[in-house]
Amino acid sequence: MHSLHFVTGAAGVGKSTFGRELATRLSAVVLDSDTVTEPVVRAGMQAVGLDPTDRDSPTYKQIFRDAVYECLFQTAMENLPHVSVVIVGPFTRELRDPNWPRHMADRLGVQPTIWLLTCDDEIRRQRIERRGNPRDQAKLVDWAQHVADAPPAEPAFEVERVDTSDPASSKPIQD
Repeated sequence: MHSLHFVTGAAGVGKSTFGRELATRLSAVVLDSDTVTEPVVRAGMQAVGLDPTDRDSPTYKQIFRDAVYECLFQTAMENLPHVSVVIVGPFTRELRDPNWPRHMADRLGVQPTIWLLTCDDEIRRQRIERRGNPRDQAKLVDWAQHVADAPPAEPAFEVERVDTSDPASSKPIQD
């Protein structure tokens, strides 16, 4: 069995960039929640008359959050016999569950390495502004409120912590 990695953290910390770099080093497949399910989520949100860019409301989370993660887990399960997998997503709720790593190991057949990325809030805001993704507009309208409403998750288990405030010091290490 190959290795399994979860790259977690708040919006703008560099999860996608770190996940791609880690996957390159491991010759792994990247399953990023922002890309793997995006067209389906947009279509579903639009079909039920909701803002297709919403990713923060309770309605989005109730309808799509678990299904998005389930897609990632099932795709990982399909790939792990053949290649290492890097899964990228916030996983906020999961970080608070002390049993989550064991549950993922039991389900996917390999003990995961969980990477928690952090970053200075002002650097996160600047990165989010630069990427110009419509999904981020609600965060930027009132950044101070976004930061207050979404405190960083403190993991209930051991993680590999990476501060991406300085990109030169946040490169993933070789497995």
